[in-house]
Amino acid sequence: PPQMAGVVGLEIHAQIHAASKLFSSSGVRFSAPPNSLVACFDASLPGTLPVLNRRCVEASVMTGLALNCTINRKSLFDRKHYFYADMPAGYQITQQRLPIAVNGSLTYSYLGGRKRNQVVTKNVRIKQIQLEQDSGKSLHDDHRNQTLIDLNRAGVGLMEVVMEADMECGEEAAAAVRELQLILQTLGTCYGNMAEGQLRVDANVSVHRPGEPLGVRTEVKNINSARYVAKAIDYEIQRQMEVLDTGGTILNETRAFDSKSGATVPMRDKEGLQDYRFMPEPNLPPLFVYESVASVPAGVDPTQVVVIDRLKAILPELPGVKRAQLVEEYGLLPEHSFTLVNEVGLMDYFERVIQKTKAEPRKVIGWVIKELLGNLNQNGLRLTQSPISSEALAELLNILESGHISTSAAKVVFQEMWKFPEKSVKQLVAELDLELISDQEQILQICRRVVDAHPEEVRVIRAGNKKVLNKLMGIVQKETKGRTDPLQVRRILEEMTS
Repeated sequence: PPQMAGVVGLEIHAQIHAASKLFSSSGVRFSAPPNSLVACFDASLPGTLPVLNRRCVEASVMTGLALNCTINRKSLFDRKHYFYADMPAGYQITQQRLPIAVNGSLTYSYLGGRKRNQVVTKNVRIKQIQLEQDSGKSLHDDHRNQTLIDLNRAGVGLMEVVMEADMECGEEAAAAVRELQLILQTLGTCYGNMAEGQLRVDANVSVHRPGEPLGVRTEVKNINSARYVAKAIDYEIQRQMEVLDTGGTILNETRAFDSKSGATVPMRDKEGLQDYRFMPEPNLPPLFVYESVASVPAGVDPTQVVVIDRLKAILPELPGVKRAQLVEEYGLLPEHSFTLVNEVGLMDYFERVIQKTKAEPRKVIGWVIKELLGNLNQNGLRLTQSPISSEALAELLNILESGHISTSAAKVVFQEMWKFPEKSVKQLVAELDLELISDQEQILQICRRVVDAHPEEVRVIRAGNKKVLNKLMGIVQKETKGRTDPLQVRRILEEMTS
């Protein structure tokens, strides 16, 4: 029989970047003092009514446009009932029957292949994007055996992005989440900081033999980093395959990912099929969005409604377009275009260096990725904390291009620039005495000395083993502290040993 394969769908809750909540005027701020951002409506005091935040609607329309969705001109709000301490109303307002955006797609890529250097590109269908409220937060105090409720988050606007079960493994799902995160950040519709819970992922996972019906699925709830998304899903696929191999059955259950053990564990609440008793939200009219200012009905103020054309006009360039441009304009490798776009601010840094240097882009990218990013990662720093500015790196590359120092010397200077950001590149080159020796006579003398001191190596070279020439070159470079042009030295040594 064919091999078992995983099937993965995702539901992603993205917190809309807005000044206030979805239906009330309370502010939205992470780690504000408990219950300091709660309007009467958020606490569900009797007689309070929801007022829809236009910014949240615009954010979800922009997100829908960026994900190639159809924007529904009319969408509806519903109540989804469940009784939970951090839900004061006993229901959540969501969009169950007719959400704001449907039928989209997201193109994502990751580095796959044997050497992890081939760009694999795939598509996942977006079933829908719906607007809904977040719930509050329960803090369990085991010591005093009590639960404390913080309603700051209650009523914050969320976009739930539902992805179809088009993915097969953790790596694909994590790449799709990362791409969505980048798109949301580029749009400014969600900051996507997973550590602060601005992006939370639920994964639906099942296994089957291709061609056969889908298996029973489990849901892994609230995964809070792209790395954990990959780990949780792969663990769950493995676990389900093992259960089926030993003749067991998969339970349709909710599980959680334990990041310490790397395993998924059943959650305590074995929910039966919960009846959410969906009903239309009686306090909110249907939500209309308009194609253009011309299509806004008479008597409606066009500045007070959401107009799709206006939002299309301000859509920024999306990550995929930027990557294609980098490859096209600078002749970069696709995997380098990924690193540039995925690291916050790196692309701007790269382009600033390009503008100020004569070095070709392929050379610049090596310095930016290997030296700069390598050093930042080693020291656990972000790009904004880099001691080396784009101007300084451009200056170093210009000195290298002009032939005043060798590549190996430039790497030494780079490490010094890291330690002494206040010193200029020229100053460091002078202090370290790394300028290339331009005196021909001096270079000839050094090469002659090295050749005379190594008769054995010379004999081997003359016998036809040209590889040993590299050893002599290394010795010359060492004696001159990398201050000679390797091509020139090679020519001289070849003549002397021929």
